[in-house]
Amino acid sequence: MKRRVVVTGLGAVTPIGNTVEEFWSGVKEGKVGIGEITRFDTSDYKVKVAAEVKGFAAKEHMDFKAAKRMEPFSQYAVAAAMEAYEDAGLDMEKEDPFRAGVIVGSGIGSLQVVEREYEKILTKGPGRVNPLMVPLMISNMAAGNISIQLGLKGKCTNVVTACASGTNCIGDALRAIQYDDADIMLAGGTESCICPTGVAGFTSLTALSASQDPMRASIPFDKDRDGFVLGEGAGVVVLEELEHAKARGAKIYAEVTGYGATGDAYHITSPAEDGSGAAKAMELAMKEGGVSPEQVDYINAHGTGTHHNDLFETRAVKLAFGEAAKDVVINSTKSMIGHLLGAAGGVEFITCVKTIQDGFIHQTMGTKETDAECDLNYAIGAPVEREVNYVLTNSLGFGGHNATLLLQKYEG
Repeated sequence: MKRRVVVTGLGAVTPIGNTVEEFWSGVKEGKVGIGEITRFDTSDYKVKVAAEVKGFAAKEHMDFKAAKRMEPFSQYAVAAAMEAYEDAGLDMEKEDPFRAGVIVGSGIGSLQVVEREYEKILTKGPGRVNPLMVPLMISNMAAGNISIQLGLKGKCTNVVTACASGTNCIGDALRAIQYDDADIMLAGGTESCICPTGVAGFTSLTALSASQDPMRASIPFDKDRDGFVLGEGAGVVVLEELEHAKARGAKIYAEVTGYGATGDAYHITSPAEDGSGAAKAMELAMKEGGVSPEQVDYINAHGTGTHHNDLFETRAVKLAFGEAAKDVVINSTKSMIGHLLGAAGGVEFITCVKTIQDGFIHQTMGTKETDAECDLNYAIGAPVEREVNYVLTNSLGFGGHNATLLLQKYEG
């Protein structure tokens, strides 16, 4: 028998707040965390804006010596994981550490350490490279550091599927608990690559918006959209087997009842033009959860603001939902915080949990007028306040990775 899985803890570091409370308050206020890039001189760069994490001090979240052995993507992950762990009221002295694990992904890891150490090779020679370069750089170290900091000895992995990483990690953590590999999993995503290499690379790919207006740079589904805005941060949640959570008196935020994952087998950056891969991921999540398209109240779209993503994701919703597509409310959290790449799915999952709790579907900020084929309800101009029982969240990654999770209000 497949076991039931609930959400008992939330943790976030984002461009509009470094805790879940700050982040969600920012969402409700319609705050946009996009601004001029401060991490390096952009004089020679076409792209000038990004969604940076602000005011984050690692030593406020973890041991200073430990923090020095982590790059920002790992620091954000540990900070978010610690918040989620504390929010869940966990005490590892009362748990079997081999039944508690971590699946937290990062699409890239640390480009910054590669930049720094390669500069040393060029200017000072290979003998001057930091001995910790590799463990600082590799993307699995977010999960590894969380495991070390919190004493979690169960399954410890990271899924790397570009912009679908966070959602795939939560999906794999769901499976680990459903099929009795664990009772508790910390899961989500993290990213920090607002640096010369990251910005130059995505710019050359023509993936980033060239707009210098923070309110009109990340405009998913808008007829004038011209790319996504690079963001950073982390979103980590505690998933727990239902009876285990009840036995320790944990508060339960929501239940995770479905997961769909597919591959487009089409193109290295573009989703399938007919939306069939993303549609199938949504269909699989709904089928597992036993819900029909008519029951789904809200979709947190991948909604990057690129021409192809938004058009093809809209087609995917129409394909998966049929006539019900016109009734479901859709939005994109990336309109406020930019595209957090591997962290996007983790933070957007938290958005879905809070949406269920508060009955508040945020508007897609900055978006004013959609193009002809993007003709669904994208919550433009104002938030939607209503009871929300069933939610889908989509993530689509370069390489054709599609991932969808189904959450629902916990009914006991």
